Formats: sequence, C-alpha cells, structure tokens
Amino acid sequence: MRSTVVCGAALMALAAAGAQAQTAFSYGTNWLPQAEHGGFYQSVADGTYAACGLDVTIVPGGPQVNGRALLLAGKIDAYMGGNMLQPFNALNENIPIVVIAASFQKEPQVLMTHPGKVKDFAEIATTGMKVLVSDESLVSWYKLLEIQYGFKAENREPYTFNSAPFIADPDTAQQGYVTSEPFAIQNEAGWTPDNWLLADYGFGTYSTTIEVTRDTLETKKDALKCFVDGTALGWVNYLYGDNAAANALIKADNPDMSDAQIAYSIEAMKQYGIVDSGEAATMGVGAMTDEKNQKFYADMVAAGVLPAGLDISKSYTLEFVNQGVGVERRKELTGK
Repeated sequence: MRSTVVCGAALMALAAAGAQAQTAFSYGTNWLPQAEHGGFYQSVADGTYAACGLDVTIVPGGPQVNGRALLLAGKIDAYMGGNMLQPFNALNENIPIVVIAASFQKEPQVLMTHPGKVKDFAEIATTGMKVLVSDESLVSWYKLLEIQYGFKAENREPYTFNSAPFIADPDTAQQGYVTSEPFAIQNEAGWTPDNWLLADYGFGTYSTTIEVTRDTLETKKDALKCFVDGTALGWVNYLYGDNAAANALIKADNPDMSDAQIAYSIEAMKQYGIVDSGEAATMGVGAMTDEKNQKFYADMVAAGVLPAGLDISKSYTLEFVNQGVGVERRKELTGK
C-alpha cells in the first residue's frame, strides 16, 4: 500500500525507492505495543515504509522476550534500545551494537511526587523523602542524582512496579514513565502526581533508539536509510496526523491497551517534548549529535556508572539522521 500521508519531496524520494521489490525488515520493540511505539506502527499502517521498499514487521517485546539477543543472533534486523547507556555498555563489553537513530530526544523517566508536596526538584533530596527506585535505576540515573542533587542511597527503597506504597505515603517519590505511571495513578488514586522529568534535570540521554549490529550497518545501508527516514515521517504523522490505523495495529498486537491510555501517552509525549524537541525540531525526528552524546557520557563517567576512556563514537552513527526528514511535513500538519 502506497502512503497517503507522505507528500512533497519526501514522497517522490520514497516512491522512487519503493519501485524496487519489497525487502523484508524486522524491528523488535523492547516492550508490549503502546503509543510510545506509535511512529513505527504508523509507517507500517500508512505504507510509508513500503513506499521506500521495505516490508516491515514489528516484533513485539515483553517480559519474556530478549530482543537484544534476537538482534545479535540475526533473528531481527533492528532493535528498540532504551537509552544510550546500553550501547555505551555494549561498547565496553565489545558487543557489536550501533545506534543509528534516536526516536526520543528525551528519556521519559520521571520522579513523581504528591501534588504540591515539593516546590522544586531538588527538594526531593533536601527534604529526605523516600524514593522508590528499581534496582536497575539505582545503578544508573540515581547515581547521577546523587552527585548533582545530593540524593542519598539510604533514602532509596525498592520499587516493585506497584504504586500502592507511593499513593499511600505523601512523603515518598516514585519513578515512572511520564507517558504511563501518572495515568495509572490518576485512575487508581483520583489525583494527578507532580511529574519531574529527569531529562530536564540532567539525565540528558537520547531514548527509544534504533540499534543494529555492525554487520547489518555495513551490509544493509539502503534498508536502514529507508527505515530511519520512514520512522521519522511516521512519528510526525502519528503525533500530528491521523493515527487511527496505527492505533488499531497497536491494539491488535496488545489487546490490553486502551484508547484512553494511548490518548494520554500521545499528549504526554507532546507536552514534554519527548519526540519532537531539541535537535529534532530542525533536523528531524531521530536526530543525534556528538555533543549531546559526549556530554551524557561524561556525566555518567563522573557518576561512576561508566568507565572513562571509551571511544563512544563507535557506539552510534550520524550517517542516517539529521537530514531534516519530516520537518516540512510537521509544518504542513501543524502550521508551525
């Protein structure tokens, strides 16, 4: 199916490429289908990938799915990474993974507090609040908060992905994703938490990345360009255009996903600039820069999360991004 939403120069370029036979391409997500995957589903649904020659299959992740293992085994062509800590760690361990685009300019991770409990982010630390944090987060972004804001390890309590302790105790903060947990708390508790987006307080990583192996990077460049460009257009069309068909695919792959959750997540992505902010505003969704990656790496070294001396330029490439794909389309849809 040829896309009905891609237009102008982008359509001409994609259509020319799509004149060739369709190439099968699989992309594994790192969790169950949701609005946070919407740009990918959009470009499957409206034919944007097909227009440049790819027959894309989205392989849903989940609690029992090891997507990165599937990538390394050659079972999928690309994988949805979390943030840049993973490829930096992979580089340190000589695992041949390269990030080729970053769908999210901001990591959606937040700390939530009860409404009006603190006046600014630093008060979470200075007031000695208990902070519900997962074991994984304790050794990543929480380390950064310790050195930048004075958070203390002894104030941390394990987060078991159950918000009941947070709801019951106003003297606690809890981690979550700005697109998800606040919605669940609204429904369960009847009030809206204050959300402190870590990306706005020093955790400056890209997120929801597209990872490939080094071999795929060298042997499937045309397919990767189509996928990155198609994804950039997909996100613009998903956020600002008609996303009904994409949402139908998401719900088909994840029957537990509700329309209300999808609508909330889309609005949160817009409100907090998760996808379309920073460099993406002028260079297109998926944009990355050496400067931002180097700054994040330096911060993680200072926090003791990563070792010094890594050549992180080997963990990502700017070959396929920063070309303005989707910028004009956004202007058409939004008028700005």
